[in-house]
Amino acid sequence: MKTFTRLLAFLSPLRWRIALAILLGSVMLVSSISLFGMAAYLIAAAALGPLLVLLSIPIYLVQTMGIVRATSRYVERLVSHNTTLRLLAHLRVWAYKRIEPQAPAHLLVHRSGDLLARLVADIEDLQNVYLRVVSPMVVALVISLFTFGIFSIFSPELAWVALAFLATAGLGVPCLSAWLSRGLGKQQVAARAALNTQVVDGLQGIQDVLAFGRSQAQLEGLAACDRALGRVQRRMATITGLQSALGDLLMNTAMWVLIILAIPMVATRYIDGVYLGVIGLLILASFEAVQPLAPAFQGLGHSLTAAERVFAVADAPPPVVESDTPQPVQVNPGGYTLSFEQVHFTYLPGEREVLSDISFELRQGLRVAIVGPSGAGKSTLVRLALRFRDPTSGIICLNGQDIRPYNLRELRELVGVVAQDTYIFNDTLRANLLLARPQAGEAEIEAAVEQAQLTEFVRQLPQGLKTRVGELGLQMSGGERQRLAIARAFLKNAPILMLDEATANLDALTERALLDALDELTLGRTTLHITHRLLGMERMHEILVLERGSIVERGTHEELLAVEGLYRQLFDVQQGVLTLS
Repeated sequence: MKTFTRLLAFLSPLRWRIALAILLGSVMLVSSISLFGMAAYLIAAAALGPLLVLLSIPIYLVQTMGIVRATSRYVERLVSHNTTLRLLAHLRVWAYKRIEPQAPAHLLVHRSGDLLARLVADIEDLQNVYLRVVSPMVVALVISLFTFGIFSIFSPELAWVALAFLATAGLGVPCLSAWLSRGLGKQQVAARAALNTQVVDGLQGIQDVLAFGRSQAQLEGLAACDRALGRVQRRMATITGLQSALGDLLMNTAMWVLIILAIPMVATRYIDGVYLGVIGLLILASFEAVQPLAPAFQGLGHSLTAAERVFAVADAPPPVVESDTPQPVQVNPGGYTLSFEQVHFTYLPGEREVLSDISFELRQGLRVAIVGPSGAGKSTLVRLALRFRDPTSGIICLNGQDIRPYNLRELRELVGVVAQDTYIFNDTLRANLLLARPQAGEAEIEAAVEQAQLTEFVRQLPQGLKTRVGELGLQMSGGERQRLAIARAFLKNAPILMLDEATANLDALTERALLDALDELTLGRTTLHITHRLLGMERMHEILVLERGSIVERGTHEELLAVEGLYRQLFDVQQGVLTLS
């Protein structure tokens, strides 16, 4: 019930459109009932052979109700679907705004296929809450009362019998349908999500699946998910057939019961015989209002489960909370200094610290390198500097001020990052470059491409920078993707530069050339170079050696070599002159 109430709250901004749609739906059904009733009266009255002038008003009303019915149905569909599409657009924007602050930390717990299902298919299912539940329920109530009023003109007894049948069809059958469908909605949503996940994972990993000969196993897994979804859908279809049959049974039974009850009234002239057919067709037309409620209640569990899945992702607390009144980052023409002061960090309470008592300073114009074994916590420093997460204790300062009160967007605009796992969008090379700075001109793009050693690669492409790079950039080699990431950093031209394994996946010659280019890029900037490859370390002003989250050594390249510590061991192993003892 809480989920349903929360969904209704999203309708508040559209309440006048919804009220208009309900009014139009009610007008459409009232005109439909009037059309059937008046047509029955016209046929019966015409059989008695009266003067045609006496039937002119019924004829006129039949024509009018036919036009009103068609017009109101069209306008109602137009308004209700427009309202629903606006509602879905609002929900998508709302969900994205709630999810975006969680990236990338909290989103990693979801598989991409499942997350896609929540944001696309599950939100799409929420249209049923309005189209098939809220509006039809209100319209059904209005029409049931209208029908009760019409039959009260003939006889209170007929009115109560008609209302009883409408209530049974509008409440009894839906409740039975909901009871039979209990749990099926959750099963259907879960099975669909599993199928989507299987498809997305299979497509993203198709090369590895084929290379390891696991295509048959992948197909079998996909077929198993499809069978699970099919079983739930067959059960839902069976219930749908049952509720449809019960609805038709109640409708026809109501017609016969009312006619049978009306016959003695006609015989005693309590009701004029010309109205006997009117009574039968009136109740048949009235059932048009209550029959949609059964499938609505059957699908309500499915929609509520979809809503719970969307809310579960959207309501997750973001790892970083921006201040309600964020401070703008002060522009400093003299440059920016980033400092870590006694920073500790752990992902979950009670776990081993990923970073322990980290303190260092990145001053304007200096290059600081952080090296160490894999898993030492090097990349975590970049995430903390970008405020993807906050330290467990300690602070990170920009020009001596804690970064937490700053506007997140402005803070991140100061930092250019080349990560080892940079995401490449399925778009053109140009579009991927412009992600760094959308307003960049043609000359700036070409300069960034040249500096990142991508010019020759671009020349070989049939469409140059307009060439699409494919899903995840898989039409490019690993080295080419890395150089594209570096070109983004050149194009962004941020005052603070963070290189996280920037030269990974590159051959030795290209790596040397890029290091020379990076030297040019880092001139006058605050630069943090994270790497496990100790190439070009002599260019660094300071080197920090991390081991198990702590700084165990610090100094220049020559100083650390002289210490004969961990740095010297890593250097000698990479040079191939020493084996670890």
